[in-house]
Amino acid sequence: MRTLIPALAALALTAQPAHAEDWAKQATEHDVVLKDFAFGDGEKLAEVKIHVATLGTPHRDAKGRIDNAVMVLHGTGGSGRTFLRPMFADELFAPGQPLDLATHYVILPDSLGHGKSSKPSDGMRMAFPKYDYADMVLAQKRMLEEGLGVQGLQAIIGTSMGCMQAFTWGTTYPGFARRLAPFACNAVEIAGRNRMWRKMSIDAIKADPAWQGGNYKAQPEMAMRMVHAISIIAGANPVALQADYPTRAKAEAALDTAMARQAAGANDANDEIYQLDSSRNYNPAPGLAKITVPVLWINSADDFINPPELGLAQQQVRQMPRARFILIPASAETKGHGTHTWAKFWKSDLAKLLAEPSPQD
Repeated sequence: MRTLIPALAALALTAQPAHAEDWAKQATEHDVVLKDFAFGDGEKLAEVKIHVATLGTPHRDAKGRIDNAVMVLHGTGGSGRTFLRPMFADELFAPGQPLDLATHYVILPDSLGHGKSSKPSDGMRMAFPKYDYADMVLAQKRMLEEGLGVQGLQAIIGTSMGCMQAFTWGTTYPGFARRLAPFACNAVEIAGRNRMWRKMSIDAIKADPAWQGGNYKAQPEMAMRMVHAISIIAGANPVALQADYPTRAKAEAALDTAMARQAAGANDANDEIYQLDSSRNYNPAPGLAKITVPVLWINSADDFINPPELGLAQQQVRQMPRARFILIPASAETKGHGTHTWAKFWKSDLAKLLAEPSPQD
C-alpha cells in the first residue's frame, strides 16, 4: 500500500511550493515494536509496530531526560511523512523557524493503522483489533517511552485526527506534553454531519460486492471512488474552488485531476474503514478541565468537517485555563480542512505558544 496523501486535503495540495530542502533525507526512520499490546476493548496482539521518523538531535537536561522533543500527529489516512512537505517543513524546520532542527527534536509517528505502522492490510484484514483513538495514543506513548526514551514533550502539534489525539493526550496523560497545539477539530463526540460523512464512506465500502467482507482479491474500486469523492467535498475550500474553477469545464477538469491523484495513491479499503471508524469513541469534553498547560487551538472558517457555525470551540476553550482559540477567516488562499497543514497561516501563533511558560517547565 502506498503512503496516502491525506484524502481530506486532496485539492489543498495541488499548488505546493518547491522544497527549500529535502527534509526526508534529514529524517531518521525507526520501527518501534511494542510487545503484548492490550487494546481498550480487551483484544491483544503479541506485537504492534509503530513507525516513526525523527529530525534534529535529542538534548538531555541535567537529569538525563530529553527536554527538546516535539511530536507532530497527522490526520486520517495520512502518515508522518505528511509533515516533510514544503508547506509545513519549510516553514517550521529551517534555521530561525519555530521548530528549528538545531534546537528541536521533532518526532513524526505513523499512527496505529496508518503508514508503515501495524494495520489491517498487513495480513489480518478485518480480524485486526478494532482500535480507537485511545489505543492510538497509548501506542504513541509507548513508542516514545520504550522506543525513543522520551518521558515528556515540549509540545504536541496535531492536525485533524492528530488534533483530536492531542486532546486525548491532554485529558488522558495531563502534563506529559507541556503545550498542546490542536489544529482542525472539535473536542466533542463525533456526531452530526461529521459522523455521517464518515459512516457514508464506511457503508459504501461494505456495500460494494467486491469488498467480500474484507477478503477481496482486488480493491473495491467503485466504493473507493465514492470515498474519494466524499473526501474531496469534505476537505475543500469552496471560496478557492469557485475562484480557481469558475466554469463548468474547469471545475470538472479539476475534479478529474483530483480523482486521478486519489486513485494513484489509493488507500487499502479495510485500512480506510478502520481509520474512519477509529474516532467512534472520541469525546474529551468531560475532561477538558484537566488540561492546564498552554493550548493553541486553531480551526478555519472554511472547514466542512468542523463547521464554525456550531460554535463549539468558542464555548469549550473556556474550560481550559490557559487555552486560546483562533478561527482563521476563509479566503481564496485558505485550504479548507487542509489549512491545518499549511504552516504559513499559524506559525507565528505557534512560535508564541512555544515561548509561553508551562507549569511543567
